[in-house]
Amino acid sequence: MQTDYDPRAIEVSAQAYWEAHRSFKAVEDPSREKFYCLSMFPYPSGRLHMGHVRNYTIGDVIARYQRLLGKNVLQPMGWDAFGLPAENAAIQHGIPPSQWTRSNIAYMKGQLKRLGFGYDWDRELATCDPDYYRWEQWLFTRLVEKGLAYRAKATVNWDPVDQTVLANEQVIEGRGWRSGALVEKREIKQWFVRITDYAQELLEALDRLDGWPEQVRTMQRNWIGRSEGVFMEFGVAGSEDRLCIYTTRPDTVMGVTYVAVAAEHPLAHRAAERDPALAAFIEECRKGSTAEAELETLEKKGHPLGLDAIHPITGEAVPIYAANFVLMGYGTGAVMAVPAHDQRDWEFAERYGLPKKAVIRSVDGSPCGIEQAAYTEKGVLFNSGPFEGLTSEQAGDAIADWLAARGKGGKTVQFRLRDWGVSRQRYWGCPIPMIRTADGGMRPETDLPVRLPEDVIVDGSGSPLTKMPEFYQLPGGETRETDTFDTFFESSWYYARYCSPDCDTAMLDERARYWLPVDQYVGGIEHAILHLLYARFFHRLMRDEGLVECDEPFTNLLTQGMVVAETWYREDAEGRRQWFNPVEVEVERDAKGRLIGGRLKSDGQPVQFGGIEKMSKSKNNGVDPQTLIERYGADTVRLYIIFAAPPDQSLEWSDEGVEGAFRFIRRLWALAVAESEAIRTVSDQPPELDEPARIARREIHSALKKALYDYERQQFNTVVSGCMTMVNALYRLESSTARVVVIREGLGIVLRLLAPIAPHVTHYLWRELGFGEDILDAGWPQLDEEALRQDSLEYVIQVNGKVRGRVTVPTAADQSMVQAAALANEQIAKFIAGKPIRKAILVPGKLLNLVV
Repeated sequence: MQTDYDPRAIEVSAQAYWEAHRSFKAVEDPSREKFYCLSMFPYPSGRLHMGHVRNYTIGDVIARYQRLLGKNVLQPMGWDAFGLPAENAAIQHGIPPSQWTRSNIAYMKGQLKRLGFGYDWDRELATCDPDYYRWEQWLFTRLVEKGLAYRAKATVNWDPVDQTVLANEQVIEGRGWRSGALVEKREIKQWFVRITDYAQELLEALDRLDGWPEQVRTMQRNWIGRSEGVFMEFGVAGSEDRLCIYTTRPDTVMGVTYVAVAAEHPLAHRAAERDPALAAFIEECRKGSTAEAELETLEKKGHPLGLDAIHPITGEAVPIYAANFVLMGYGTGAVMAVPAHDQRDWEFAERYGLPKKAVIRSVDGSPCGIEQAAYTEKGVLFNSGPFEGLTSEQAGDAIADWLAARGKGGKTVQFRLRDWGVSRQRYWGCPIPMIRTADGGMRPETDLPVRLPEDVIVDGSGSPLTKMPEFYQLPGGETRETDTFDTFFESSWYYARYCSPDCDTAMLDERARYWLPVDQYVGGIEHAILHLLYARFFHRLMRDEGLVECDEPFTNLLTQGMVVAETWYREDAEGRRQWFNPVEVEVERDAKGRLIGGRLKSDGQPVQFGGIEKMSKSKNNGVDPQTLIERYGADTVRLYIIFAAPPDQSLEWSDEGVEGAFRFIRRLWALAVAESEAIRTVSDQPPELDEPARIARREIHSALKKALYDYERQQFNTVVSGCMTMVNALYRLESSTARVVVIREGLGIVLRLLAPIAPHVTHYLWRELGFGEDILDAGWPQLDEEALRQDSLEYVIQVNGKVRGRVTVPTAADQSMVQAAALANEQIAKFIAGKPIRKAILVPGKLLNLVV
């Protein structure tokens, strides 16, 4: 056994062993309990960052732990390979996106292997492979046939330079995130999938996801946004048109003083034909975002249509305005405005001098003026005709019944969730398998997969597919769809394909029924809404197609915290900030370790502290995992990441912490080296343990008991603490006849506890110390309750809250015995000095406080 700890040699050796023995190959075995552990797969951006490393380390720890418990574990890995970033990188480098993507995959795969993650690489997939995306194409054609997928006009964010639709988060201050061009709202034909058909099921099932963080479930509930309200029809004066309106506050309907419609509404477009100023306003609205959040803070603007709406109850005429805060894609594109009881409506009315009619007062009759702001609380109706005096709750039912009886409306349930728009006017994505027929209709492709041409140079002027007749032109005057799927489409079912990666006759086979659902899913909370919601929806589509049997894809969800680090900068004369990596800064701290300031190592001049931020390129505060691995080894990086913080909390990066993790591994290594020969010669019949050995063994099994509990609750940082406690106990163990016996047992426990966290060094030491061939098959250490038994306990004794000494008493001693022992101790007794004891407070097994 080599004397020095050489992480590079040890890790290469362990990885070679796993490769040769196919240690992580997962095979279906109905006789064994399965455990499917999955971390969200990465976008192949080129290099792993610390967020990746933390995510995958946590997942690997869980998978290896479950294997040590004896379960049949599947842990796969693949690549979320399509997407706009690849197109942008390809433009920058002048190469096809496929070439850029696949070279990144090769590099990042090497990085993942270097970290020792226990993946079944036989199941690797990339979403840009036709063997993968052919099956989502197939499922889409089935959805079209069932009426669950359809094509319709939709208002979208359009980048006129990149010639593509942008998601709301890609619009920054009204401009495209890449081109910087002013974004326009356009109405174009898009493909949709009817997720709204599953809205109620998706909502109700959240209550059964006990293994998910409540925060995530709440975010999904809010996104689905179920509300119970009333719909009603306003007439349009002088026409047969009707404005259907939905409201959750029917109690305020008698206070309507105007109606607002979206700039894209047909009424607004017709009115604009005779009103140039209105047409200009509509054109201005086209340059806004379609994001709801942005509308909340938008300056409220509008323009009258020159038309009146007819109130469904009073028959009164109220003006109709086109307004920039109403979107055609949300609800009906029209809202009733009650400025006295809605703040947004109040601000609009204030701007355009529209009346405010109060119809709700507080229950206790106290003043609720509307001069400065809207009164938005519920209360009692007044100025409300037949509904006068009703409470808001009573009025809601009464108004709904009144409208229903006259065929003008009634109660309804509405969801904030909208159908999923899955088409994108981009190149690097899965082709949508639809054909436009010669007569203008649409039919599904039957010859699948529709392959995306890969040897294509992208120039940023729209999708190359629209300029490739060889792709879109078909015989008989038919043309192929040139839109591609939203990349969420691929990431919504990849977890299932891992179960049947080589199946070429179906999307999934019987192996998926064995492995699904995923038992543990690990990923960032930034995916809490869209990815997880779409995956839950997609799973139900596959269920209803007979491909899976369960309702949910992920039983347990762990959302790991961010990796954060210090930021440092300087400002130039124009106020622009230049960010420096923390390794470039010499940090100054006071005697208590508090940060005082910092100086740049290269010039010795001060730099400004910018706070603790998520690691990012923009703040230049990232740490290169590859550099750390080369310096300390993968086990040190993994150990530090696990030890520095609980998995669900933010991890504040510390170079000193990495050094500490490295020192601990070397300390463990040194102990193993020093005791290796003696350990190998220990008799199978150990001698009777003496007192020092019993004390050390008790400390080890106490730490083991807590570590077993901590593994189950996924508090892996305290598992590492427990292992450190054990190693310290073994180092303290003095020479005795049973010393080597306890060291052998203790090291065997420590190595198995650390095996999921630092797999390479534990693999090596397990074999070298003669414990067995492969620690992966060692099983979990068993707690010996007898080792925890104590004949005596040490109590801390306080007098008036201050520690004055310690006493040792039998384990079964009651309070009176502990107190007697304390009073018999001269060191303690002098602080009592004959004073009467007014109160005695006992913390069993730990402490006695005497109050005199």
